[in-house]
Amino acid sequence: MKNALELKDAPARTEQLLADIQKMLNAENIFTNDVQQQMLTSHVKAMVLRSITGEPLPEVDKDLFDEISPGSMKMAEEVVEMLGNLPIEEAYLLSVHFEVAKDNNNE
Repeated sequence: MKNALELKDAPARTEQLLADIQKMLNAENIFTNDVQQQMLTSHVKAMVLRSITGEPLPEVDKDLFDEISPGSMKMAEEVVEMLGNLPIEEAYLLSVHFEVAKDNNNE
């Protein structure tokens, strides 16, 4: 059923996914600021649309993500698995949002 979404389902799926992400972040005591939340929301909307349309990502150089913590990558992989039909490269890109938000705790 995960992959049976249509374009009309995108807004509701996006909101549900954002709520799930918020729970994950809260469980790790990771908080986004307003700008980070806006960027995360935009990225998740695009991910949901790609999961529906099948639009591919451009090639991603995995070496650019060497400094992403295992925790951020694990959360991102879980989100990608929730959509069910996206390539793992989506997790690399999404993990950056989580990693940047983790730095808010150090400010």
